[in-house]
Amino acid sequence: MAIPVTILCGELGAGKTTLLSGLLESSDREIGLVVNDVGAVNVDADLVEARTDLSTGEEVLALENGCICCSLSGDLSRAVIRLQREREFDHLVVEASGVGEPEPIARQFVRGPAAGVYDLESVVTVVDARRFHDRFVAPETDEVPAIEGPDETGTRPLADLALEQVEFCDLLVVNKCDLVTETERERVVAVLETLQPNAAVVTTEYGRVDADDLLGIERFDLETAAESAGWKRVLEDETAAHDHDEHSADHDHDHDDHGEGHDHADHHNHGHTHDEPAGHDHDHQHDDHHHGSGEAHDHHDHAHPPEEYGIDVDGYRRRRPFHPERFAALLADLPDGLVRAKGLCWIAGRERQAITMSFAGSETSLEVTGRWIASLSEQRQERYRSGETDLEWDEQWGDRETRLALIGRDLEMDALIERLDDCLLTDDEMDDDWTAFENDAPTAMDETVTLPVD
Repeated sequence: MAIPVTILCGELGAGKTTLLSGLLESSDREIGLVVNDVGAVNVDADLVEARTDLSTGEEVLALENGCICCSLSGDLSRAVIRLQREREFDHLVVEASGVGEPEPIARQFVRGPAAGVYDLESVVTVVDARRFHDRFVAPETDEVPAIEGPDETGTRPLADLALEQVEFCDLLVVNKCDLVTETERERVVAVLETLQPNAAVVTTEYGRVDADDLLGIERFDLETAAESAGWKRVLEDETAAHDHDEHSADHDHDHDDHGEGHDHADHHNHGHTHDEPAGHDHDHQHDDHHHGSGEAHDHHDHAHPPEEYGIDVDGYRRRRPFHPERFAALLADLPDGLVRAKGLCWIAGRERQAITMSFAGSETSLEVTGRWIASLSEQRQERYRSGETDLEWDEQWGDRETRLALIGRDLEMDALIERLDDCLLTDDEMDDDWTAFENDAPTAMDETVTLPVD
C-alpha cells in the first residue's frame, strides 16, 4: 500500500518549523520527515532523541515520538524510496526549501520513480500573515520586511517564488494572525484566494493546526494544481471571452475569418520548473472570509474575489509588440495597487524569444521560456500546426502576442491598461528597424532579467 505524502512549503520565517513541531508532538501517526534542503535539519532540538545514518550518508534524526527526519542533499526520488525500504512510518512529510518551488517536488511523487511507493495527498503552503499583508496587500505600510531580492542562486526574486508557492498548493495555512487585525487578515485571505482559487484556507496563530487538517485528506491533483493559479484563470477567462466574441462576429458576418487575435492552447511539455503560459515551443524538450485560529475554509471554485475587498482581476491581450524601452520604463514604475502580473510578452527585437513576465512584490522578472512557433523553420511550423488545429495563426506574425493576467487591489485597472497600450509600437515604429531599439530583455533560454520597481 502506498504511503501518503504531504509537501510543506513556505518562505523562511513563515512558521513551517513551528507547525511541524506541533504536528510531530500531536499526531499519533509515525511520520517520516524529509527536509529537502542542504544543511542542518531544522527541527526543534527537544524533539530529537538521537542521530543515526542511512547507508547512503544522508543525515537521519530519530525523533522522540518515534518518527524520523532525513536531511537530503541528493536526489529526492532515490532518497525517499531508500528511506521507505530502510525505515517504517505511516506518513511522509516533505519540507521544501524556503526558496524552493513545490511543483518539481510534487511531480516526483506523481510521475517520478517515487510514484509507485508514495501517494501525494496534499501540498501545503504556510504564509506569514503580517509579511504577506505588508508586502502584497498594503505595500505602503511603513514597516515592510526587507526580504526582497534574488533567491540564493541570484536569478529570481524571492517575492516571485513566494507567490509561486501560494499558486501551486491545495491548502494555505495563514500563520501569525495574531500580528494582524481582523480586517487585515480578511484582506490577506481574499488576496490569497484570488491567487489560488482552488485551495482550502486555514488561519491560525503560532503554527497551531490540527493534524487532521493536514494529514489523511486526499486533496491533491497535479493537473488541477498546475492550472488553477489565479493568473492562469484570468488568461483562460480572457481567451474564452475572446473566442466567444470571435465566434459571434463570425456568425454575424457569415465567414470563418477569426481576425487578429488568437489562442495559445496549453499543449506543451515544459522542460523547466517555472510556470508559464503555453503556446510556444521549447528547444530543450464565498463569501465568508471570517476564519478563526486553525479553522479550515474550503470554498467554491471562483476566479473573481468579493468586490468588498477592492480586488480586481483583468486580462490584457494584444497582437502588437511592446517597445522595449517604454515597456522597461513601465515595469520600473508599476502602480502600488498591483499585486500580481504574469504572462507572455512579445517584445520588439526579440522575435524568436517567448518571454514570460512575472511581477510580484517590488520586482519584475523577464525570462525566456521558449520560442514562438513562428520563429521555427517552415517545416517545423507546418508539423507543429498540423498537430494543433486549434492554434490561431496570423499570416504575418504567426503566434506572437502578449497575454498578461493582472491582479490588483484598489487599482485603477483601466489606467494600467492604457499605460500598457502606450508601450506598444506605433504604426510608424512597426516599420522601423527593431534591432536598433535599446533592449535589455533576455535572449537565451532560461535567462532571467530582474527589474526593480522604483
